[in-house]
Amino acid sequence: MRHGGKILVDALKINGVTRVYCVPGESYLAALDGLYESNIETVVSRNEGGAAMMAEAHGKLTGQPGIALVTRGPGATNASAGVHIAFQDSTPMILFVGQVASDQRDREAFQEVDYRAMFGPLAKWVAEIDRTDRLPEYIARAFHTALSGRPGPVVLALPEDMLSSQAEVVDVPPATIPHGMASDADIASIHETLSNAERPFVMVGGGGWTPEARDALGSFAQTAQIPVGVAFRCQDYLDNRHPNYVGDVGIGPNPKLARAVREADVLLALGPRLGEMTTSGYTLLSSPVPKQKLIHVHSDANELGRVYHPTRAVAARPADVAVQLAQSGTAPKTERNEHVAALKASYTAWQNPQETPGDLKMEQVLAQLRETLDGTAIVTNGAGNYAGWLHRYYCFRGWRTQLAPTSGSMGYGLPAAIAAALEHPERDVICFAGDGCFQMTCQEFGTACEYGAKVIVLVINNGMYGTIRMHQQKTYPGRVSGTRLKNPDFAAWAESYGGLGLTVTRTEDFADAFAQARAAKVPALINLHVDPRALSTTAILQDM
Repeated sequence: MRHGGKILVDALKINGVTRVYCVPGESYLAALDGLYESNIETVVSRNEGGAAMMAEAHGKLTGQPGIALVTRGPGATNASAGVHIAFQDSTPMILFVGQVASDQRDREAFQEVDYRAMFGPLAKWVAEIDRTDRLPEYIARAFHTALSGRPGPVVLALPEDMLSSQAEVVDVPPATIPHGMASDADIASIHETLSNAERPFVMVGGGGWTPEARDALGSFAQTAQIPVGVAFRCQDYLDNRHPNYVGDVGIGPNPKLARAVREADVLLALGPRLGEMTTSGYTLLSSPVPKQKLIHVHSDANELGRVYHPTRAVAARPADVAVQLAQSGTAPKTERNEHVAALKASYTAWQNPQETPGDLKMEQVLAQLRETLDGTAIVTNGAGNYAGWLHRYYCFRGWRTQLAPTSGSMGYGLPAAIAAALEHPERDVICFAGDGCFQMTCQEFGTACEYGAKVIVLVINNGMYGTIRMHQQKTYPGRVSGTRLKNPDFAAWAESYGGLGLTVTRTEDFADAFAQARAAKVPALINLHVDPRALSTTAILQDM
């Protein structure tokens, strides 16, 4: 006989879970008791949103569901931001939410929420477990659902009395995930269509990728002589130094890259959802019938044809299809290496720094980081114009070295960096955060200090919500409303937690500060004072 909390934790261990993220709550005390002496590391964050984002980043980084536990009501609503990120980013994740006791349901008891209704649009599956003896069944299904097809989040509500009750149950073996291979006919058709094309283009993204698929993609692209662009914030899907890598098709892409996508005669979308961020606001393809021949490969058949009518739709795991294409690859009927080389040259030119105003220039900071960090460094960020410098100027070389929300969620960078540093303590982990973005989850710097997560946080501080200020200046020039920020001394704030805090106001001082941060034995924060006129890599405030 075991209580429900012990049954739950034993099921997590069977599925290979070694770390969970949580904010404790009385609604799931039995689960906390199950974690006691379980050898599963329990990381207690400062806010449920931070815990959920850490779990989501863990899922991105490992390919296995990140686990978060939160209490009912406000705990669940706080955590919903992380669930939304996991859903839009196709990341495997399981959120366990404490729930009121079953004899109090439907009375609007203290902090009671209908989680099926609340999380229904945000998760692949939401359920409430009513019987203790069914815990192994539900948890096994949660792992299957989170990992199968298009990966994503699952939410399980745990009534307090169910979790504390005892039952004698049989544990379920680890989840077995089906592989979604494309048919031989699909692979042959893709090769034939690409071989006959003059200006084909491959766009990669989505969830479920692996290091093996990444290598296969590079091999296939070289054999087929096809340029490869990556979807928004998927820049580590192919070594950026690869001769066929030509840049990221995201927000504000290289204009020549955008033109190459528009003018392609065949577009192979290998994994990404063709949504707003990947299509530059639905402008790279005509809707509903693109000018390009569109081959769309996606794990979820419901995604195929959602916005754009594909010439060929393939419901299969993109990672598996990449391997299949590499194994059966053939040279094109017409030479295309010159076309690929021209786009590669355009990508290289796009990385040449464009000067921005002020004494501290982010384009130069990124150039220094690109030279200083090796290919194993993990770089994280949340949302904001500041990320544009990272996207444009950094060179991603290793697999899963970029952790960023395609959902555009602010506050993601620091929790993601903590999860990365705990998983890979031997590697450099750098968090980029705007001053507004950072303050969404800045309390998690305390979590980093408590658990020894050796992160380096670069706060790009311009005293405002820069992205909104840019749009405000375009639409209502000179009428500044709601976008200014009064900030603390971020360096002193980091020191108050026992971390290292530094302030940099000039480009020439950054290298020494960064060297100090790398050498520190504690989490570090560098407060970078950026001129507010530098709204983005290309937008200057006074010119708008």
